[in-house]
Amino acid sequence: MKGLLIYSLVVVAMLFLSACGLAPQSTETPSESQSIPQSEIQQETQSNFQADYDWVLPYFNFVNQDNERVSKEDLEGQVWLANFIFTNCYTVCPPMTANMAKLQQTMADENVSVQIVSFSVDPDRDTPEALKEYASKFDADFTNWHLLTGYRQGEIKKIAKAFKTLAEAEEGTDQFIHSTKIFMIDENGIIVKGYNGLQVPYDQIIADLKLKQEDGSLASIK
Repeated sequence: MKGLLIYSLVVVAMLFLSACGLAPQSTETPSESQSIPQSEIQQETQSNFQADYDWVLPYFNFVNQDNERVSKEDLEGQVWLANFIFTNCYTVCPPMTANMAKLQQTMADENVSVQIVSFSVDPDRDTPEALKEYASKFDADFTNWHLLTGYRQGEIKKIAKAFKTLAEAEEGTDQFIHSTKIFMIDENGIIVKGYNGLQVPYDQIIADLKLKQEDGSLASIK
């Protein structure tokens, strides 16, 4: 009876380990396995950027806070960050914009050169002048931060759709529904990452951008 009990416990333990999905470990020692060239090890260590998304951003050509045209073509060949805001927002947009300003300063401190694009989801009210006045309250550096407007509501809905989010008026109010994420777009115009724009993972964003910097895909706007 005692032997049967011990056998049963062993079987249960084996089943539990299988259910936990523990992968079998290799029993080979370094001397028994095939050696890996040091160059391959270094390449694997340096090239560990992992994209979360694979979303194609459609073409756009809008105006920024200085009435200058900024298009998707202007950003080709480099990595950039984007978010959605509007100046009459009284909930999430002010802290999001303050956080983006802090991220901009952090990038400068870390010698990471990258463009920031903020799409207004309220283009009817958000003129270039309104956007510039709004961002100035947060000490935005306009040399690499472009707050875009000058389009119809249908156009920003199309852009938002590419980011798998909305740019919709909230019924019964003068507010808009939009994403609170900070997105990363790669050098090919593909949306690859999304970060919390209210509780920003600054270190993670900087680390990801530095990986891209090593690939030579960070540059100044044309």
